[in-house]
Amino acid sequence: MSRDWNASVTVAAVIERGGRFLLVEEETADGLRLNQPAGHLEAGESLIRAVVRETLEETAHSFEPRALLGVYTSRGRSSRDQGDTTYIRFAFTGDIGTLDAGRQLDTGIVRTVWMTAEELRGCPERHRSPLLMACVDDYLAGKRFALDMIHTHPSTVAASIAPGDTAAPTNPPAQAGAAS
Repeated sequence: MSRDWNASVTVAAVIERGGRFLLVEEETADGLRLNQPAGHLEAGESLIRAVVRETLEETAHSFEPRALLGVYTSRGRSSRDQGDTTYIRFAFTGDIGTLDAGRQLDTGIVRTVWMTAEELRGCPERHRSPLLMACVDDYLAGKRFALDMIHTHPSTVAASIAPGDTAAPTNPPAQAGAAS
């Protein structure tokens, strides 16, 4: 296995209103690209908190996740260091809230746009990731998973981790013969 391989956990918000999806147009090394409001999970952050933060930073809209749409993987070169990276994307759907009109969009975000699925299918060369369309298709297929299937161990959002703390599960092992 290559030593320069990395995994990167990302979150994305799939927001639909009136048959159109909220997207961001962002500057990349390959030019302007379309993506869902999305970004990297940060240290000390839950997946839910990350998607709420990223949506606000990239669209100036509040967002309330209602369901996990799916977990997606793709592989490519990191835009940060060009290393071999597997991206693990947790996509959520939910309700868009109010616009903070005075809020500046995140660095690299040019604007927000609303597009139909057909418009998106017509411009795959503008997609930042192949996962963009996979998420839209799953949304349109009605895929939804309850948010309570995501378990956030308290160590995930702790201010710091004590030396030697392995964040081992706190649940006792199942007893032999016990129903699971």
